Amino acid sequence: MNKLIYAAGILAVGLLSACGGGGGVPTETGDLVGAGDREGWVQTVPYGMVYCIPGTFHMGQADQDVPATQINFNKQVTIGGFYMDDTEITNNEYRQFMNVMLTDSVDVLGLDKIMDELYPDTMVWMNDFSHHYGDPMMEYYYWHPAFDDYPVIGVDWYAARYFSEWRTSYMNQWRNENGMWSMPNFRLPSEAEWEYAARGSRDMAKYPWGGPYLRNAKGCMLANFKPGRGNYYDDGFQYTSPVASYFSNDFGIYDMAGNVSEWTEDAFYEAAVPIVWDLNPTYWDESIDKKVIRGGSWKDVAYYLETGTRTYEYADTCRSFVGFRNAMTQLGRSSGFEF
Repeated sequence: MNKLIYAAGILAVGLLSACGGGGGVPTETGDLVGAGDREGWVQTVPYGMVYCIPGTFHMGQADQDVPATQINFNKQVTIGGFYMDDTEITNNEYRQFMNVMLTDSVDVLGLDKIMDELYPDTMVWMNDFSHHYGDPMMEYYYWHPAFDDYPVIGVDWYAARYFSEWRTSYMNQWRNENGMWSMPNFRLPSEAEWEYAARGSRDMAKYPWGGPYLRNAKGCMLANFKPGRGNYYDDGFQYTSPVASYFSNDFGIYDMAGNVSEWTEDAFYEAAVPIVWDLNPTYWDESIDKKVIRGGSWKDVAYYLETGTRTYEYADTCRSFVGFRNAMTQLGRSSGFEF
């Protein structure tokens, strides 16, 4: 009878384990039950981020685009679960990073030699355009509180990656001091992740809001961009706009079209689409100094706002129309699924 009860117990444990349940077998039995003192892992959603559920979508152009067909044709890919900032990194968020670098880390990490490379280059407001007034954007955009909630610009690809590394250390230092497991790294999203997040679960959508039009039923613009030659103000803003000034997509992410273009992790290569894997694709090539930017900006025409449009900027180049946001990999069982 005892053997039957023991066998039934072992069977129940096996069934629970197979279906994702807990174990509970005592270590004193001599069984292989795994190392002790391993408390469970629950990944919390980082402040300012939203969860993008894993899924499959058609990456690439969502409208007829004959010239770009050879660099951006449709390809079905699968993306694992990840978190994405719901807005672009703002001036004030970047200022927190710079303040920490200046007060706490320079002497320890020897960053004094590269601090100038991390500062946003406000001269881009004059350097990017011929015969442009520049002020007051050049003088006030990064420093004045009037622009605290505007996306940071004038930051190159390397500075954006360094910010991501600092953000990781900043969060995990606090977590470790409070007895918690480290979170995965903050990082730039891959090009595929960025496009998947921009579509917001709307496969083959031309724009993040889903429809093919740039205005809503009331005639209001749905993004901050350049509607026509010499026309920058129809959307309500001459230059950039405060983040989240327009409606979010179905994932709850703002400004995936317009405002500022955004750095991604990928190197830009015209033939990358057919050669990357169809599961979490990322194109790495350290010999290529061009990096993919996505989403279009306040100075771009509508074509660059499309979810499938690919373009690039040089990694060491700062622009008045390029910013960034972070992503984070989701670890463990896919959230939102029950077994």
